[in-house]
Amino acid sequence: MADAVERPDGPNVEPDGPNVEEDSVVLDAKGLRALAHPVRVQLVGLLRKYGPSTATRLAERLGVNSGTASYHLRQLGAAGFVEEDTERGNARERWWRSVHRTTWFNDPELAEREPEAALAYLQSVAAIYTLRTQQTLNGLQTMPRAWRNTFDMSDWALRLTPEEAAALERELTEVISRYRRDTPETAASAPEGAERVAVITQILPELDAPATSSLPSGPQEEGGNPTS
Repeated sequence: MADAVERPDGPNVEPDGPNVEEDSVVLDAKGLRALAHPVRVQLVGLLRKYGPSTATRLAERLGVNSGTASYHLRQLGAAGFVEEDTERGNARERWWRSVHRTTWFNDPELAEREPEAALAYLQSVAAIYTLRTQQTLNGLQTMPRAWRNTFDMSDWALRLTPEEAAALERELTEVISRYRRDTPETAASAPEGAERVAVITQILPELDAPATSSLPSGPQEEGGNPTS
């Protein structure tokens, strides 16, 4: 999601919590409807990852025509997600930049009021996460070994109450918040060898799973990267 919206968090995150940066945007109804399109989600993410750009260059990255990119950039501009970079633009080219570094979607009542927009937005985010994973896989064999050895895809089957699942989400967020965020400021002062790393967390309730396992009881082997 190309790079997606940085942090489309769930309803368990408080909008004024310690991880909401000053340059973040918390989605309201207008913002949610504006981002309920996969191209717009990708455009915002690309501007955040690579910095200011033109509609033509963004269109090339997305594989769409420049007219489509220009239209969606104007819509994003009207909603306050992007703005013209007047220091770079000229009479022939309009440059755009992202207004925020991260996006938060953490209002369950808003999701209930705008179910179609909420679903479209989250589906766009999910699709971009899948694309990002595939892009990394495609380049995995050419990565330096040190970075190739850090790659991980794991899923763990847990049986939790809603309260426990919420606590898990908070704990994961706390762990991630201890590490260096990728911002222009930290990029300039990061130690040698530091690169951008995407950490994607998903808590997926599977309410159709049986309450008791049909597998025979007995010792179970444990191993890394379990797939359930």
